[in-house]
Amino acid sequence: MEHNPTVKNLPTSELAGCFLHLTEDELAILNKKKTQVIYEKGETLFKQGAFAPYVWYVLEGLVKVYIQTGMRKQINVNLARTGDFIAFSSVFGNETHGYSAMALKDTRICMMEKDALREVLMSNSKFAMQITARNNRIENQLLEIIKNLSYKQMRGKLATALCYLSSEEFLSEKIFTHLTRKDIADFAGITQESTVKFLKEFERENLLVLKGKDIKITDREKLSLISRTG
Repeated sequence: MEHNPTVKNLPTSELAGCFLHLTEDELAILNKKKTQVIYEKGETLFKQGAFAPYVWYVLEGLVKVYIQTGMRKQINVNLARTGDFIAFSSVFGNETHGYSAMALKDTRICMMEKDALREVLMSNSKFAMQITARNNRIENQLLEIIKNLSYKQMRGKLATALCYLSSEEFLSEKIFTHLTRKDIADFAGITQESTVKFLKEFERENLLVLKGKDIKITDREKLSLISRTG
């Protein structure tokens, strides 16, 4: 769905976490170059290959980040939640987006011009380190995706995706209610049909319980073992 977002001015008080450590002058730099954008569930924030003049900060909501690998094929890379940055690589010179992003539920975004954020990063090392530490989680997820695609069997791929999606950081989101079976398949790098098949197998093995769209993990230890052994 093409987006038609609502744009509003963003009070400084809305910026939390690492932004609280900025000086008044540094906040002033960002305030001149930022705005709030509200996306409804299903709206596209930006598309792979589009110009990337902004860094996106999730004020509230949930965003699916994915790579288009063909006309109808994609790999879901990660989920961005409240407090996460998206398109952060544009700060370091990436002129276009290397992936696409879509709101999985109503989402508020703070859009900051990358040049303004780069200026603040260069002047405040503590701020830069806090952002780097938070983005390290995304790097780890990318490495897991590479391992998934490289050598794991389908059961291992799905188990890895389920372990990620049911991790502690997403517990408050009831994450599976926002995802289709195809979304889960695209996180695992397998087909939707295989995803449905192995979900039923995992349920018979008492690893999880299926209830409509929702999935409740009941034996995370065994699911993690399947993920590690592939």
